[in-house]
Amino acid sequence: MINRVVLIVLDSLGIGYLPDAYKYGDEGSDTLGNIAKYHSNFRIDNLVELGIGNIDGISKYVKKSSNPKGAYGRAEEASYGKDTTTGHWEIAGLKLTEPFPTFPNAFPDELIKKIEDAIDVKTIGNEVASGTEIINRLGDLHVKTGKPIIYTSADSVLQIAAHEDVIKLEKLYEICGIVRDIMKGPYGVGRIIARPFVGKSGEYKRTPNRKDFSLKPIGKTMLDYIKECNMDVIAVGKIENIFASQGITHSAHTESNLDGINKTIQFINENNKGLIFTNLVDFDMLYGHRNDVEGYGDAIMEFDRMLPNIISTLKDEDILIITADHGCDPSTPSTDHSREYVPILIYGRNIKNNVNIGTRNCFCDLGATILDILNIKGNIEGLSFKSLIIKE
Repeated sequence: MINRVVLIVLDSLGIGYLPDAYKYGDEGSDTLGNIAKYHSNFRIDNLVELGIGNIDGISKYVKKSSNPKGAYGRAEEASYGKDTTTGHWEIAGLKLTEPFPTFPNAFPDELIKKIEDAIDVKTIGNEVASGTEIINRLGDLHVKTGKPIIYTSADSVLQIAAHEDVIKLEKLYEICGIVRDIMKGPYGVGRIIARPFVGKSGEYKRTPNRKDFSLKPIGKTMLDYIKECNMDVIAVGKIENIFASQGITHSAHTESNLDGINKTIQFINENNKGLIFTNLVDFDMLYGHRNDVEGYGDAIMEFDRMLPNIISTLKDEDILIITADHGCDPSTPSTDHSREYVPILIYGRNIKNNVNIGTRNCFCDLGATILDILNIKGNIEGLSFKSLIIKE
């Protein structure tokens, strides 16, 4: 009897470009494979033991196990897009037929005016830019004038940066909430992101107080069905923001991958049933978007070192699932997400060893499988692979 699933999303840890990656300019992307190839001293022995190197199509630079401890496979994204919200929603059973809008030439003047009228302050920026670069370039002007910095990226996002001493956190969050209400319909980006920073001129640094304001899910997800069955849905990291708090019974903010891992372990130690859903964002935010192969590789190895602690905490009735939501290959010239397969690793006392679940044609098979394992009926996309992995 399995009554709890621990689902950990290694944000952006793709494992090779999808057949349609050419439509996104992502041919050749392979986040994990290229890190394994180019990192100076890459070792992930514990992930290898679970079977990550045995996944179909995995890079030759990722070691294989002769007898993996868990079940393993990969999934391709069925929705249009390659952003965080799309990936997580699909994992939870929502397949999008239309991509979220992006603004490769920044936002139209009429939208910026509408935002400024609503928040009652002028803004600066309105560019497609790197978050670290734009605060260093416009930070002084922001501090002098008090005007928040608006920018976007290749993702479906509108980001608002402000110094914590100039615009207090609660005020910044309030501004982002107002902008979220405005950004709907043709302007309905996946996320409005508060990007607070601190420091002085030339030394500005973003803080862990980021907050995402996502659109509400367009339908019911596995989270809703688990919650309706009076089970726990515990969100660790930015999961609560990605799902706009829908279907969640408890949440915990995190300041780093390590903090997220430790909080996940704390929740595993508690007496809860249902789903612990964790996002570890540092891979993507700190390293993928900054083309930092060494930093990304080091972060994966940190997770790998902590993996035995997670596994040793699991109860007999638990299973652990490790996956990702998209790629963000730090070895390519692009700083954008990449359209890639994501890994699936499943481990637990009730999980068969060395079972290849193959290639799933939708991330949503994860959500369908989780509901099936918890014996919950739900009307979501996806095909369960429970029968392939559960011991008789």
